[in-house]
Amino acid sequence: MPGDGAVVIDVHSHYVPAGWPDLGEGQPWLRVDSEREAMIMVGATEFRPVRPNAWDAGVRLADMDDDGVTRQVVSPTPLFFGYELPGARAAKVARIFNDLALEICQPSQGRLLPFAQVPLQDTDAACRELDRCRESGHLGVEIGNHVGDRDLDDEGVVTFLQHAASIGMPVFVHPWDMPTSPRLDRWMARWLTGMPAETHLSVLAMILGGAFDRLPDSLRICFAHGGGSFAFWLGRLENAWHRRGDLIAKSQLPPSAYVGRFSVDSVVFEPSALRLLVDTLGASQVILGSDYPYPLGERPVGQVVHRSDSLSDHDRAAILHGNAERFLGLP
Repeated sequence: MPGDGAVVIDVHSHYVPAGWPDLGEGQPWLRVDSEREAMIMVGATEFRPVRPNAWDAGVRLADMDDDGVTRQVVSPTPLFFGYELPGARAAKVARIFNDLALEICQPSQGRLLPFAQVPLQDTDAACRELDRCRESGHLGVEIGNHVGDRDLDDEGVVTFLQHAASIGMPVFVHPWDMPTSPRLDRWMARWLTGMPAETHLSVLAMILGGAFDRLPDSLRICFAHGGGSFAFWLGRLENAWHRRGDLIAKSQLPPSAYVGRFSVDSVVFEPSALRLLVDTLGASQVILGSDYPYPLGERPVGQVVHRSDSLSDHDRAAILHGNAERFLGLP
């Protein structure tokens, strides 16, 4: 539990800088309401309130100490990906936010680990920015689970993932830009049903679209939010591959054969759900995450892992830090 001295690494958290240059019409901006309160704005629409834990290393480190977290990956907030922009403009946005991420993490003495964003709609620009970020101190990259109607099996995205593997940069996949409708705009349904569905769909794209067949085993890739509902419905997917492969199967192997090719985070909140992840994917493929500092995240960080009686001590240690160390390439 928090404070017991064990190493704990959180691979899923987000940041929002306290300020950034004007990115142009239609791009997100920050309305600062006080020293401790701000609102992410999209045009005239309020998107999300944020507090200093989104940009202040001291506040974040204090919360990590309270929760017993040793190190934390700090990734972009997906709203700022800019995938809808022309490639050159999106590259400029990525460069601004990536440099601000380094500034946020710098005071932490290595406890905050920055992940970059890239203009994924422009493969060449995305690879160039990833190279730059690797040299400047980022440990990995966060990407959205799609670019418009292009899923992760898109040729340009696969080329980017091949490049990430070639330079040893881990990839964290986060759902974003969920569909909207009158039915989904109630009860935060876009976040409660849309996010898990988008994550599940992105894993399916990697498998059924043949992306994993085109990617090296050395690619380190992790999907947020427990991989959505993938673990629960793997049996349905397997059944469909064998019975209706004429409709769905571009993959060389059945879906279950790719389970060891990717990881998922632990943000599933209930021990029974975590047990399903471990039983289906293996304890070696589950990595602690929290979605800090947002209100739908887990606090205290790691409580579902600590509460899970089904885990052996070995598996608990792997999920709390060992798997993260392998994913991040830490010694």
